[in-house]
Amino acid sequence: MRKLQNDRFLRALKREPVDRTPVWMMRQAGRYLPEYRATRAKAGDFMSLCRNPELCCEVTLQPLDRYGLDAAILFSDILTIPDAMGLGLRFVEGEGPVFDRPVRDEHAIAQLPVPDPQTELRYVMDAVSTIRRALGTRLPLIGFAGSPWTLATYMVEGAGGSDYARIKGMAYDAPELLDALLAKLVASVSIYLEAQIAAGADAVMVFDTWGGVLAPADYIRFSLEPMAKIVAHLKRVAPTVPVILFTKNGGQHLEVMAETGCDALGLDWTTDLANARTRVGSRVALQGNLDPAWLFASPLKIEAAVRRVLESFGQGSGHVFNLGHGILQHTPPEHAGVMIEAVRNLSPAYHPGS
Repeated sequence: MRKLQNDRFLRALKREPVDRTPVWMMRQAGRYLPEYRATRAKAGDFMSLCRNPELCCEVTLQPLDRYGLDAAILFSDILTIPDAMGLGLRFVEGEGPVFDRPVRDEHAIAQLPVPDPQTELRYVMDAVSTIRRALGTRLPLIGFAGSPWTLATYMVEGAGGSDYARIKGMAYDAPELLDALLAKLVASVSIYLEAQIAAGADAVMVFDTWGGVLAPADYIRFSLEPMAKIVAHLKRVAPTVPVILFTKNGGQHLEVMAETGCDALGLDWTTDLANARTRVGSRVALQGNLDPAWLFASPLKIEAAVRRVLESFGQGSGHVFNLGHGILQHTPPEHAGVMIEAVRNLSPAYHPGS
């Protein structure tokens, strides 16, 4: 593990003492920043930006230069893997991601390749290594991927924002078909994250955006068990690299999530942080969980909301402050700054003697 000037984030994930609570934001490099919008315009479109390692580096560093954050996160998208599988990914203005060739039968699943991170996804690895070089020893870099269930949802539905009827129909009527798709995605995500670590990621996060739409038993079978296989793979090949799991609306599953061997769990704002800490004990660190909509409130209200999150977790290490999901597009950048400054100013009181 490289020696970093600021390693609060990594120490908090390992529940080691820190002088203050580390903070970063999901989607911290994004549309709410004018400098990001300028770079994206230069790239031409979203996927062109994702496929340009130098521009990915530029937008990854933008929030670090603006705010005093404790971690960088790779600028990319969770759909890079299904895109590399040849499904014809497009981003439609006002609609989001669309696949020209959704996967809905046995033949289509059998034909799916497991993308090689060093060929089909080389642009992501080049972005990781470019960002790592630019960061030097300044901060840790987070790599990430979508969870198999979440990727499968997009691949079967053909788009986002659905009622999940197709993917749930497959799960209920032909579970062996979905198992085959998830197995390919487990293999793909495992080697993808392994390659990101080899390229310079100091921690990795699995985004399970749609796991919360499943009933408990289905969540375990179709979402959690595939993620547990990914964690097991990463712990074999890179045992010192922290792994974060985040299931949106997954607060009821924290105990079983903590049993996967991951290092930390991300929480959205629908889960009480104090209750979560009681339930998982010292098994994992916790990350979150301010509602992103709080950043549309006044600075004083934002500071009060930050204080409540810190109070909810309480004293000691093992907490990474974050939003409960990605920062919203029209968030005033200065309000994000208020939140970060409040964490910096208020959190040392929760780490006495560190």
